[in-house]
Order: sequence, then C-alpha cells, then structure tokens
Amino acid sequence: MPFLSNDPLDPGSLLAGVRRDGDGGLALFVGVVRDHNDGRRVDRLEYEAYGPMAEGEMARIAGELAQAHPKAQVLFRHRVGALRVGEVAVAVAASAPHRAEAFAACRAGIEAIKARVPIWKREFGPSGAVWVEPCGDGTQAYESD
Repeated sequence: MPFLSNDPLDPGSLLAGVRRDGDGGLALFVGVVRDHNDGRRVDRLEYEAYGPMAEGEMARIAGELAQAHPKAQVLFRHRVGALRVGEVAVAVAASAPHRAEAFAACRAGIEAIKARVPIWKREFGPSGAVWVEPCGDGTQAYESD
C-alpha cells in the first residue's frame, strides 16, 4: 500500500492494521489542517510531493522503524493534494506489547516523516498563498507566491 494518498485518510484503518492480540499498547498521531499558522489565517492548503522520491524515503523510514523498534508494528500515511481545515494530513499508528514502545515508535515515525520526506506545503489565506518550508529546528520559513 502506498504511503502517499490523494484520498482522505482514515486513521482508524491504520490502527486496525497495526493491532495485534499480543499488543497492549496502541498509539496514534493524527495531524490535521488548522485554521491558522504563525499569526496568519489559513483557509486551506495543498501538499505536493515528488511521488517516487517521497515513497522511497517513507519506505526507508518504515524499515528503520522496524529495526529501531522491533517489538512495534507501525503504519503511516500522508495526504497530498488540496485539503480543507480539519482534514487529516498525516497519520501514524503504532502497536507494541507495552505503551512506552508504542509511543516511542509512533513519535519516531512522525518526527522522521516531518524531517526527511520531501513533501511541500502551500497555505492559502486572505492575503494569498505562501509556501511553508520546515527549517529543521522546529521553525518555518515562508515564501509568498
């Protein structure tokens, strides 16, 4: 199954995909489109990705998560295309025998996706469109169209 989707994401299906009878911990991270960013109103946004490159990097992340968290099962998806406020942009689900392992694998998954996967975000609001670029230090840089 591809990591990128043009269709709405269903976090529940990811949870169902990682759930195992021997696991007592399930963790889920869901990132949604919010109505503001850095003091600006956001009406909608678009995610763009070069599919083969993004899919390849996400596959590498999945492999690394399996090695770093061998007791955990992790699934994730990221949306591309136009999204409205409130829609799910990214979801990461993890299961493990215990909650600490599930939380750690889930967090490692979203952090790696945000840091490494070439997905670009363009926000649209009353003052026009801006491309949002993560800077690697948790801040964001902007470039107006």
